[in-house]
Amino acid sequence: MIAELVHRAAPQLLEPFDIGVDTAAEILVVTGDNPERIKSEAALAKLAGIAPVPTGSGMTSGRHRINHGGHRQLNAAIYRTVIVRTRFHQPTIDYVTRRTAEGKTKREIIRCLKRYVIREVYHLIRPAPRTVPTAS
Repeated sequence: MIAELVHRAAPQLLEPFDIGVDTAAEILVVTGDNPERIKSEAALAKLAGIAPVPTGSGMTSGRHRINHGGHRQLNAAIYRTVIVRTRFHQPTIDYVTRRTAEGKTKREIIRCLKRYVIREVYHLIRPAPRTVPTAS
């Protein structure tokens, strides 16, 4: 039943590797029937709790911590997508290998991949730009 609703509402969400019906349904629940309210991929990342929160104070700047807010179910769905991609999606496996060689930790790599997936999702759910017919 949920699969039918997702296929009817947003079949494009099922196209990327390992975004299944459950994840697509969670994305649709969060975005609601008004995806225009999400103005950018950064706004969607913040809504999902994936965007980092700055922690600098005084003379310290450039530090960030993980956002523990946001929509936790969407964050968990994106996390599951990332974990499956790190195991079965060859471009992601290559990315993890490269970033590990650069000295990144597994946690940092997952954070980067979650942001990549949320960016991919944003481009799938955002409405097509409206074109204004020109008078000729």
